Amino acid sequence: MAENKENLQEEQQLNNEQAAQETAQEPQAEAAAETQAEEVDPIAAEIAALKSQVDTLNDKYLRLTAEYDNYRKRTLKEKADLLKSAGADVLSGLLPVLDDFERGLAHMTDASDVASLRTGVELIHKKFVDFLGKKGVTEIPAKGEAFDAEVHEAITMMPAPSEDMKGKCFDCVEKGYKLGDKVIRFAKVVVCE
Repeated sequence: MAENKENLQEEQQLNNEQAAQETAQEPQAEAAAETQAEEVDPIAAEIAALKSQVDTLNDKYLRLTAEYDNYRKRTLKEKADLLKSAGADVLSGLLPVLDDFERGLAHMTDASDVASLRTGVELIHKKFVDFLGKKGVTEIPAKGEAFDAEVHEAITMMPAPSEDMKGKCFDCVEKGYKLGDKVIRFAKVVVCE
């Protein structure tokens, strides 16, 4: 019986030690749980911040894309309008020249003075050349000029009548024109070799 009592006391002592250990482990477990919760909270907060940043950047990207698309459409429309109005400007400037031609043609049937008809046609020609000059169109000099492949188109070659004419344009078959610095029609020339 004394042995049983000792065994019981030992058992009770072991149980008390285990209970003390469990009681000591509970605060550690709670502390570990709190630490883990604190670690999860900053990660969740960081994830939420990053999601917010992604949403903000995505919104900015979509707005920028829409703004660029609107800009592209607007510039295309403005360009088309500019081409239409530029063409209308040129054509409205040509209408007075057309009116002069029509008046000249109406008077040709009953006109007896050829010199006055010639003068009338020369005036219309001058008016037309002046109009082209106002629009920036200039004639490319050709006859007697050195051949320049940038502005001249050689349609034929002929022997030079003199040494100083070699490599120069002998005759201009069709005049060439520039609009500003851009060649809009090459001068067709006969070149001396």
